[in-house]
Amino acid sequence: MAAAEAVAQTAEKAEAVTSYTVDAVAEFSHSKGESGKVQGRMVYQSKPQLGVDVTLDTVAFGENSLPGGARAILLGDTAYVKVDALKSATGATKPWIKASVSDLDGGHQSEANDALSRVRQFDLAAAVKLVTASKDIKAVGTESVGGADTTHYSGTFPVDEAVKLLDDAKRAPAADQLGEFKDIKFDLWADAESLPRKITLNGSAEGGSFNATMLFKGYNEPVEISAPPANEVGEIPQQKNFN
Repeated sequence: MAAAEAVAQTAEKAEAVTSYTVDAVAEFSHSKGESGKVQGRMVYQSKPQLGVDVTLDTVAFGENSLPGGARAILLGDTAYVKVDALKSATGATKPWIKASVSDLDGGHQSEANDALSRVRQFDLAAAVKLVTASKDIKAVGTESVGGADTTHYSGTFPVDEAVKLLDDAKRAPAADQLGEFKDIKFDLWADAESLPRKITLNGSAEGGSFNATMLFKGYNEPVEISAPPANEVGEIPQQKNFN
């Protein structure tokens, strides 16, 4: 099978996955001299309802960081966020803050919104879909990844063309994350079932760089994503100015 055809098949398989776990790290720098790092893991399920449970052990931007990291659980249109810095800023009295996704996207809860936006970098289907925009995909060998035999593919994709392949909800965040780069170099390791076991993305532009590594496992295995205990969850205080 031609490399491009094989990766297209991997993208189709990724779209059909109902659950998985990913361990990921992303590092980036900007032309202004600031650099950052996000590292953590995410558990995803699409059934019986959309659910995401992400733990970010490291969230750092320039001289700023989130002590203790962050945790976010999304169940349908409800988000539960646990960020110490957000708790202090809002005057919340419970460890977890509950809000609708639309509330968090409003921009007032910047720390929570930032943490959640980074989750999109770890999205399986989006990452593989970006890769399919490549015109120079090639197979470069076979390797074992996480105990699975895989075929290693490598190439580059043009960012402006790749983001057009994403659905509406993912297009703008991807363009925001990768827009300063013309091309991204990728490596993808797919197993015998054409499922990706590892993906790396690397890009550089004048004064800036981006690299991410994602390790996937637990495809279509049962997962349990549930809301935090009710006595640990509070609502976002409505009367404070969070800007």
